[in-house]
Amino acid sequence: MSVAGITETVQYLTFKLADEIFAFDVAKVREILELTSITKVPQTPEFMRGVINLRGSVVPVIDLRLNFGMQCTEKTVNTCIIVVEVSMDGEVIVLGVLADSVQEVVEMEPNNIEPPPQLGTKLNTKFIKGMGKIENDFVMILDIDKVFSTDELAELQGSAVQ
Repeated sequence: MSVAGITETVQYLTFKLADEIFAFDVAKVREILELTSITKVPQTPEFMRGVINLRGSVVPVIDLRLNFGMQCTEKTVNTCIIVVEVSMDGEVIVLGVLADSVQEVVEMEPNNIEPPPQLGTKLNTKFIKGMGKIENDFVMILDIDKVFSTDELAELQGSAVQ
């Protein structure tokens, strides 16, 4: 049984956070950067690690591990920043997302993607598009446009502009 919203084969960039594998639609990924100097911005949410200078543009950097209730991302030789485009109210916001490591780009057929688990009404799983299967592993396919609330994105955008 495939997810209703996914009707064609799509390429996904897979990456690791802790021991879990996640994926973004490659259409939302701009580039992958080596971990660089991140400038901390005062009075921002804990999951916002700071901002980077990306060819003259200020780009907020998010630690998804913190946003998902995991431990803070550690700097290792494999740690990188995935630069993604997020849609908010018809506007595109560029964000950097910390990842423990980038795995590969994979194509997934709709019949290899299951709906996200129903975990009751108290847990928000709207940001999970589906659970992809690659060999014996599950990959959580994230909808980057829904990972952050509109308020969080507005706050991040305001922090980057200051």
